Amino acid sequence: MNAQVQDELKKEMDHTLDTLRKELTKVRTGRASTALIEGVMVEYYGTRTPLNQLAALSAPEPRLLLVQPHDRSIMSAVEKAIYQSDLGLTPVNDGKVIRVPIPELTEERRKELVRHIRKVAEDYRVSLRNHRRDANERLKKMQKDKQITEDEARSTQDRVQKITGEYIEKLDKVLKSKEDDLMAV
Repeated sequence: MNAQVQDELKKEMDHTLDTLRKELTKVRTGRASTALIEGVMVEYYGTRTPLNQLAALSAPEPRLLLVQPHDRSIMSAVEKAIYQSDLGLTPVNDGKVIRVPIPELTEERRKELVRHIRKVAEDYRVSLRNHRRDANERLKKMQKDKQITEDEARSTQDRVQKITGEYIEKLDKVLKSKEDDLMAV
C-alpha cells in the first residue's frame, strides 16, 4: 500500500519535471528553437489558434526560424501575431514563407532571463514539495485508518523525503543546463 503512495509520488514529480522542461524550452536562448514560437496565438477565422497548428515550423539555421503557413491567406495574420508577441522578434514575409531571425541576446537580457528561469524553477520546487506533503498526508491517513503501522508510515515518509531530494536535484540540473545555455555567448 505504501509502495503505491511512492509510485504515485514519482509519477506526479516526473510530470512536474516534464512540465518544467517544456516551460523552459519557451525561454529564448541565443539559438533558434521552434518551441519559441509554436505557442504564439494567431487570429484564424475569428478563433485564436496556436501557430504550430496553422503552419510548418523549422529551424534551418542556428539564428533563423522558418514559418510556412498551410493556408497562404493567413500570412499577414501570422506575421502580425509573431511581431506582437512579447518575444521581441521581427518576422520577414516573402510571400511563401515567413523568416524569423533570432537576434543575439545582450548580456543584460541574458541575466534577466536567468533570473526569470530561477523564479520559474522555484515555483516548480514548491510544487515538488507540495507533492511530498500530499504523500505524507496520505500516509498519515492510512496510519490513522490502521492500514499501515506507525513504523511503516515513518519509514515510508523517510523514503518520500529521499525521493523529493532526488527530484529537487534533477530540477536543479535542468535549471543549471538552461542557465548555461543562456549564458553561452
